[in-house]
Amino acid sequence: MIGLSGTAVLVLLAVAFLGKVIGACVFGFATVLFVLWGLFVIFTFYFFRDPDPQTPAAAGLVIAPGHGKVDTIDTTNEPDFMGGECQRLSIFLSVFDVHVQNSPVTGRIAYFKHSPGQYLNAMRADSAKFNENVYLGIESIEPRGQKIGVRLIAGLIARRIVPWVAQNEPVQRGERISLIQFGSRVDIYLPKHAQVKVKLGDRVVGGESILATLE
Repeated sequence: MIGLSGTAVLVLLAVAFLGKVIGACVFGFATVLFVLWGLFVIFTFYFFRDPDPQTPAAAGLVIAPGHGKVDTIDTTNEPDFMGGECQRLSIFLSVFDVHVQNSPVTGRIAYFKHSPGQYLNAMRADSAKFNENVYLGIESIEPRGQKIGVRLIAGLIARRIVPWVAQNEPVQRGERISLIQFGSRVDIYLPKHAQVKVKLGDRVVGGESILATLE
């Protein structure tokens, strides 16, 4: 009886010890999950921040439609809205950039086209050829009749483009026109005579930074 009682006591002690260890592990795991959840919530609020731009008021300016890094300045052929050869500037938006886009000029949405596609890494400057995108063509009113194209491009993480404008709607320079969720890219097409005011590697602020001027 005494031996059995001693064994029972040892078993109870072992069970209690294991329960304490398991409880501590569960509590620690729950704490880690809570911290990770809190960090995710904070990052989500940070990601979807939407600051008010300080948009320049001078005439003939083309403002950056998105926040990020200018990594392409070239000449391309864009027949759909620009009607042929034009200048292209491409802005890469990392997951740490603001992802609300702004109208580069005051005018009218004269062209609107959604193109389904893949979700390749938006760090690739040629991702517009393959990825899902929304193309907005704007006819400016200062100077009147100039065409400016804005292509909103989804990326590897970004799976949704949310346009806030429709065809034939008027837009004001700096007005919010869309949201691309998580990392993505924005291309802007300019007339050949536009005077580009940025260089490769420049970081621009959507709705504020001057990309080019129009005569």
